[in-house]
Amino acid sequence: MRRYPGFCCIAMMMAVVLLCPLHSIARKPVREFYQLTVYHFKDARQEKMLDHYLEHALLPALHRAGITKAGVFKNIANDTLSDKTLYILVAARELERIILIPDKLKKDTAYQSAGSQYINAVYNDPPYSRMETLLLRAFTKAPEMQLPVLKAPKEERVYELRSYESASEKIFQNKVHMFNEGDEIGLFKRLNFNAVFYSEVIAGGKMPNLMYMTCFESMADRNAHWKAFGSDPAWKKLSSMPEYKNNVSHIDITFLRPVSYSDY
Repeated sequence: MRRYPGFCCIAMMMAVVLLCPLHSIARKPVREFYQLTVYHFKDARQEKMLDHYLEHALLPALHRAGITKAGVFKNIANDTLSDKTLYILVAARELERIILIPDKLKKDTAYQSAGSQYINAVYNDPPYSRMETLLLRAFTKAPEMQLPVLKAPKEERVYELRSYESASEKIFQNKVHMFNEGDEIGLFKRLNFNAVFYSEVIAGGKMPNLMYMTCFESMADRNAHWKAFGSDPAWKKLSSMPEYKNNVSHIDITFLRPVSYSDY
């Protein structure tokens, strides 16, 4: 019988593929990277400049660059704050895509034209008081951003951004473990917290810390969810485990509302 080496190789490869379990060849979700930009502003003029720039220049440019998940939110308490804030959250599967955003904006003529007021603002009439940027990486058990499923109009929704700091890097990793292997994420999912993302902060002004965002139909809906969370037997058991004690040293909670032109 005559043998054909090429045919044999192909047959062997097909046999290997058929023998492999499906889960081994399925696409494994890649842990996304997030960039959270916070604009601090002081008055209605700066707010108007920011809104115009984001709606007509930056978000369309991000979409052209392939970044489809861009959320824009304002602090619900802005009316009573002297230091008002606006948040922009973008997601990408590759860190390089986020890093290259400034280069792409420089080459985007439509962006340059639409954002000229913001781009060319003079020193004594700036569009913001201060800007800060945080770089985040998704948790292993929540590797990709999930867009919320909400029925309420955007002006009624409540997005809750939480930042948990820890006393040391090792203790911080313990809190991350609590979310992942401890299945705190699963508890949030079961109680329908509509989590947009869970992440480790890999570059920012407050470290070590993690951040995550949940969202609700209204503030009343938010309060009802957290009441259910606090009384849930799974949370009581998880939070009482000795190995997870004292793994958070400081918590910041910010209530946000999406603007009309936000992607979600």
